[in-house]
Amino acid sequence: MKKIEAIIRPHKLDEVHSALQEAGFNGLTVSEVRGYGRQKGHKEIYRGSEYNIEFVPKLKLELVCDDDKLESAISIVINTAKTGQVGDGKIFVMNVEETIRIRTEESGTTAL
Repeated sequence: MKKIEAIIRPHKLDEVHSALQEAGFNGLTVSEVRGYGRQKGHKEIYRGSEYNIEFVPKLKLELVCDDDKLESAISIVINTAKTGQVGDGKIFVMNVEETIRIRTEESGTTAL
């Protein structure tokens, strides 16, 4: 099993979520996060004053899937979250040793 963590733009959430659901990915965790990458934040103008926003608001999606569905999930996130502009985000993939559903105590892929 693999865990995918994707940092995306907040306005892309509905599109990514819908595409993942249509493809059969049932579970998804979303967290509001803030950070910066190569762009080191951005500048905004409010009431005539310029402000530096060092930590840009983003969303972090977390999803665990079978190894054979990994490429599909990554492709969906890339194709739906991509704008072609700096700050589109990142995807991180990690190994998952075990998954256990607390309610039923099922483990492995049946717990997904």
